[in-house]
Amino acid sequence: MSANPSFFKRICLFIWHTLNGTRKLILNLIFFGILAAIIISIGSSEDIQVEDNSALVLNLAGSIVDQKQQVDPLEAAFKQGQNANADGEILLADVLYVIDNAAQDQRISTLVLDLADLKRAGISKLQSIGDALNRFKESGKKVVAIGNYYEQNQYFLASFADTIYLNPQGGVSLDGLSMYNQYFKSALDKLKVKAHIFRVGTFKSAVEPYMRDDMSDAAREASSALLADVWQSYTQTVAGNRNIEPNSLVPDATTYLAELDKANGDSAAMAINMKWVDSLATTEDFRQTMLETVGKASSGDSFKQVSFYDYLTLVTPLPSFVEQDSVGIIVASGTILNGTQPAGQIGGESTAELLRKARFDKHVKALVLRVDSPGGSAFASEQIRQELLALKAAGKPVVVSMGSLAASGGYWISASADYIFATPTTLTGSIGIFGMITTFEDSLASIGVHTDGVSTSEWAGLSVTRTLSPQVEAIIQRHIERGYLDFISLVAKERKMTIEQVDKIAQGRVWSGKKALELGLVDELGDLDEAIAKAAKLADMTLFDTRVIEQELTPEQKFMQQMFASVSSYLPASLSQSSMLEQMLQQWTSSLKTLTSFDDPNNVYIYCDTCNMMN
Repeated sequence: MSANPSFFKRICLFIWHTLNGTRKLILNLIFFGILAAIIISIGSSEDIQVEDNSALVLNLAGSIVDQKQQVDPLEAAFKQGQNANADGEILLADVLYVIDNAAQDQRISTLVLDLADLKRAGISKLQSIGDALNRFKESGKKVVAIGNYYEQNQYFLASFADTIYLNPQGGVSLDGLSMYNQYFKSALDKLKVKAHIFRVGTFKSAVEPYMRDDMSDAAREASSALLADVWQSYTQTVAGNRNIEPNSLVPDATTYLAELDKANGDSAAMAINMKWVDSLATTEDFRQTMLETVGKASSGDSFKQVSFYDYLTLVTPLPSFVEQDSVGIIVASGTILNGTQPAGQIGGESTAELLRKARFDKHVKALVLRVDSPGGSAFASEQIRQELLALKAAGKPVVVSMGSLAASGGYWISASADYIFATPTTLTGSIGIFGMITTFEDSLASIGVHTDGVSTSEWAGLSVTRTLSPQVEAIIQRHIERGYLDFISLVAKERKMTIEQVDKIAQGRVWSGKKALELGLVDELGDLDEAIAKAAKLADMTLFDTRVIEQELTPEQKFMQQMFASVSSYLPASLSQSSMLEQMLQQWTSSLKTLTSFDDPNNVYIYCDTCNMMN
């Protein structure tokens, strides 16, 4: 009996229509689901209104950065889009733009600092914001700060306020600065792990945890001097803002106990007595005060106000479609790695590509390289510097603006600039170099695992399961020494110094920006605005724009991020909350992540571990 061809045809058509119909149904559900979410978000969104005599609430949340790291759109959605997010990032440029714009906005009469969710920011970035707050006050407007509790970085900003309010059950935490590390030598010995250390620089302490059980005298001396220098800048600024003596800002333990007893154990009352704050106020007390100051909002029960995030959305300028001569700005932020890295990180290839983009753009007449990096791969650092030299050779001046840190590789990529700016608290220098290889032959032997075989050379047999021969160790050390000589020779050439002069201030030691100026490692103390002005002057520009040159998202990526940012406000808040355990794991794994990300082809690194501990 033969099969009926039409029967099989009907079966195949049935299967095809079923599959095709299912496919269309799924795609339609996805499409119309997204479309409905967009329509809901657009239809239900309210226009941002700024009433006359309003307060700008600077509710900064998360970390203050020079450049945001690339975030997956779906992850951004779960983190509540553009709203305040304690785990997120805020661009320093956005904060400064908002404050300066508000200073000229006749609708804004007061600025409220609400810093409860501000987590991480280098002192140099906080100082830039403080300078903007001073400009705001110079326009005749008031700045007030409100908080249930002020930790050290939050209080630094709060000190710029005309009036600081504190919850009656709150307090102010001024602890000073510290620099502690974990040391693993004994643990490595017990585990029979051999750490082969190669370094040049008495103060290059990045590898000390693997070769000691405590801090060396040289590292202790350098770290103590650095902490004292940065802390002096902190105390002088805060004490000057509060009109109190710098030496009395943070009392020793005996004085603190006496002051606490004087306040009957009440931390808030002690904060008043110490002149840390001006007034105690509950949330309701503050609301009533602001109602008297700026008046009641047209809707709701609160005072007239606009948040930082809403105001930023309102005042962000539209992009210009008419190209004009400009000073380009490239941000080099994070650990320096090889290859192409995502936005918010430094890659030898990707950052060099941005520099090439500036070189071949006829409208970019000068460049400011904003450096905020502890260094990393020596190869990638030189790759970036070579492209910077090509930019200069094209007749375009290069000015470096150092942020919170520009050390080791961060200084390497800065050294060849035409002019270098640092802030007084920028961590810079750390001119040294190291390499490290850990081998596990003894660890494996202790559990009965051995490695044996043949090779045509000692190099072919290199492995973490075999010990390094003295000859191989000597060769690696020579490479490290040559790298150090290259580093100090580079600095000597670019900074018009002798190699001997550089060697005395190098050796891996980290300096504050203020001290770096005295030593000749930088040209001037100043921030990004001063660097831009200097770049324009070197290029003989009087009228110019500024343009940030960064990795660009595709139109599809931009659409997805904007869409998810709009829809995210309808997601359950619980989806954006990270657990305490997750936060702890992130802290514990950060050092391991940095170590495993190192990928220099020669295993040679110019990296400052001290800087990340303080940043």
